[in-house]
Amino acid sequence: MLGERRARGGGDTTAGDRVGCGGCWVDDLSVNGSRTMESEYIRKHHRHEPRENQCSSYLVKHIKAPVHLVWSLVRRFDQPQRYKPFISGCVVRGDLEIGSVREVNVKSGLPATTSTERLELLDDDAHVLGIKIVGGDHRLQNYSSIITVHPESIDGRPGTLVIESFVVDVPEGNTKDETCFFVEALIKCNLKSLADVSERLSMQDQT
Repeated sequence: MLGERRARGGGDTTAGDRVGCGGCWVDDLSVNGSRTMESEYIRKHHRHEPRENQCSSYLVKHIKAPVHLVWSLVRRFDQPQRYKPFISGCVVRGDLEIGSVREVNVKSGLPATTSTERLELLDDDAHVLGIKIVGGDHRLQNYSSIITVHPESIDGRPGTLVIESFVVDVPEGNTKDETCFFVEALIKCNLKSLADVSERLSMQDQT
């Protein structure tokens, strides 16, 4: 069964210090060896330092598709709608480089309509993408995320380990847990869609 695992932190706690697993968040593909690698990747790329009014978390996804294919979708700062189901369109200002800004249109039904996002990090060698939300009509203030993709073997075939982490302000009237669970739900949908699209493209490449 494919799934995600998540760990939350808040205040003076960094992501990964307080682990919670349960239900569909647990990834049955993870074994001791792969979890050791996950921990190393998280320590290297996903160490956020949330302030007292912020929360932070990460999610893990295993995808049955080669890393180059998954990264080709993730790295497209100008086309997040290729796998993110809640995005209807995207316009980028400037060249695709660090500091570029995109205007994202959000599909109806969510408590948002637009999001202005800046490209903070794009490393094609290490497969790391970092984004910060700098404006828009939503409640995700001071939101930053990092997504990394790593090669692994799944059932003897090339697969990909995806880790996405974030830090965000906790809106007034909400708790850290409520905020984390809301953002985690969005990321979970994005990662599931990323897996679906990647695995479908991988199957097409094999035929």
